[in-house]
Amino acid sequence: MATVNENFLKLQAGYLFPEIGKRRRAFQQANPEAKIISMGIGDVTRPLAPAVIEAMRAAVDEMGKKETFRGYDDGGVGYEFLREAISENDYRSKGIAVGADEIFISDGAKSDTANSQELFGLDNIVAVTDPVYPVYVDTNVMAGRTGPMNAQGMYQNIIYMPATVENNFVPEPLDRKADLVYLCFPNNPTGAVATREQLAKWVDYAKKNRAVILFDAAYEAFIGDPAIPHSIFEIPGAREVAIEFRSFSKTAGFTGVRCAFTVVPKELQVYDSRGRGVFLNPLWSRRLCTKFNGVSYITQAGAAAVYTPAGREQIRETISLYMNNAKTIRERLSALGYTAYGGVNAPYIWLKTPDGTGSWDFFDLLLTKAHVVTTPGAGFGPSGEGYVRMTAFGEPENVHEALDRISRIS
Repeated sequence: MATVNENFLKLQAGYLFPEIGKRRRAFQQANPEAKIISMGIGDVTRPLAPAVIEAMRAAVDEMGKKETFRGYDDGGVGYEFLREAISENDYRSKGIAVGADEIFISDGAKSDTANSQELFGLDNIVAVTDPVYPVYVDTNVMAGRTGPMNAQGMYQNIIYMPATVENNFVPEPLDRKADLVYLCFPNNPTGAVATREQLAKWVDYAKKNRAVILFDAAYEAFIGDPAIPHSIFEIPGAREVAIEFRSFSKTAGFTGVRCAFTVVPKELQVYDSRGRGVFLNPLWSRRLCTKFNGVSYITQAGAAAVYTPAGREQIRETISLYMNNAKTIRERLSALGYTAYGGVNAPYIWLKTPDGTGSWDFFDLLLTKAHVVTTPGAGFGPSGEGYVRMTAFGEPENVHEALDRISRIS
């Protein structure tokens, strides 16, 4: 008799974004004439940069010739040309010591943040910010590190660290022990960023407790303030305690192409049942080689073009457009009397719902009255109740139209 992994049965609700899609489809079917504008799911709208397209076309031509055809990459970890480009442009040129052999190419930061938990024992204590990107929690539930969900929407055996107005949405290090700490800055969903001093406190905490920081930096390209770190590895000592995840999805529009990378420093250790150190870099490589055959050559060639002079300039223009959208959203909503956070060094605006309205109720109001889709904050955890997330990934004309509609119901 085949039996089920009962940890999946602990998941009390459907994944957040399919539920949003379900409600949107139901409304569209009932109101086929309505023009819905999405400011909810963080999918980009601008096309791939011309430099990326040119590189991918050239790669397609290579794949059509016997002498230049390529099959599997270097053991599933990524082609050396892309890993070297990342190492040089994202790290070494900025004074950050990350080598190509510490970079692992994948099909998405979502996949990597989910799959990385396989490296750790089931007895590890997990800490997450609240609100939180749901993947961090749900994959640990599926693995069996948690108990059931309680009445407050929290899973037993997970430490929830409230990210609120009072702490500027950046929790202080814990006064108790955790083994795995998920941090995301610029933050999804709140749009908050962490200072160098705040990250240094977390690195010190991890060193003291022999913990590992799982640092999601998928939105680092949107940071405009030169004082804000782009990488956890800008912090002294972080190489001993942190893994970093990055993505080409939001940076370069690869949401439909899929390419990302994870940095696992060679110094990073965890411990076996006898307290002996075990290096994670070769374990992550072993996992990839076993379960993954790598991202396509065509995709990796396109990703490498992100680092060419033309690619960098074209991508800066796209990011500037999105961040202008974020500025517009925040300023116009504030002028309407709403309280909005984020949208300065991140493409997300964290909007407080008016008059204590519930997150899903406000989502439904904006959908039915303004035909605008957002993301209910409650879907990111208990501390997200009373907020909705809005994204800047839209065409400027649609952003203005959506805000005009919202102004008419405010």
